[in-house]
Amino acid sequence: MAFTETDTTGDYENVSPEQLRLFYATKASINPNLSTPSIPPTVSQVHADTVAHQGNLAIMAVSDYQGMLQNFFVGLLEAKRILEVGTFTGASAIFFASALQRNGVSGGPDAHGNKPLTCLEISEEYAAIARQNFVQAGVDDYIDIVVGDAHHSLAELADQTFDLIFLDADKPSYTAYCQAILNHHMLAPSGLIIADNTAFNNVTPFINIPAPVASDATPLDVPFSGFPEEREHGQAIHEFNEYIRQEPSVEAVMLPLFTGITLVRLLPSD
Repeated sequence: MAFTETDTTGDYENVSPEQLRLFYATKASINPNLSTPSIPPTVSQVHADTVAHQGNLAIMAVSDYQGMLQNFFVGLLEAKRILEVGTFTGASAIFFASALQRNGVSGGPDAHGNKPLTCLEISEEYAAIARQNFVQAGVDDYIDIVVGDAHHSLAELADQTFDLIFLDADKPSYTAYCQAILNHHMLAPSGLIIADNTAFNNVTPFINIPAPVASDATPLDVPFSGFPEEREHGQAIHEFNEYIRQEPSVEAVMLPLFTGITLVRLLPSD
């Protein structure tokens, strides 16, 4: 979700009712009673720098609202270890590290040499920016960044278990990522997967189309917008949505917020 969608410093007089609702929800979610701030102090600068240096790609950074929402789940789960697939410039990881601090988790490596938050990022450029942002936020001792193809990185992490896993990398790979996570039991029994951007404008026209999508399938006749890959990209995400909906080991629910957020939990085993 683009962070600009819940910008709390905007012009409230000239926005749509939906935008004003988002602004209001963000303000209403800032809790003064937490042991760490609802919105980490350096996140606004991360957002500003990302806009200045990444241009339109800045929409990939999570908003303050989404960061707070995800941190609510971190607290609800009493999470101790988090895996993030797709880190970009680090805003979401800073939120997660703050929530881990709130949970009483200490920074630094554990007995196995792992820090509480593992971030997978394919771009060395973005990883370097994120590392700098983590240092400035004072959370670098909470975060390991693994640079490379997430398919390979997940295989290398297959013996580890996480309480929360956040998917926000290349969307057409979501199915493969989830299959790796579930097949290798990387999600704790009471854990949660959060998959971001699961209802882009180029996804929703595939409603009622079975997966895998046939080459002659006809999505709803609405214009795709907001993403360059158009049909192929939307089709891949729709196929992920259908895969996770029908996967017998999990329960999944999609929140129709922004560009879609899907929550996935393991069902009790027999």
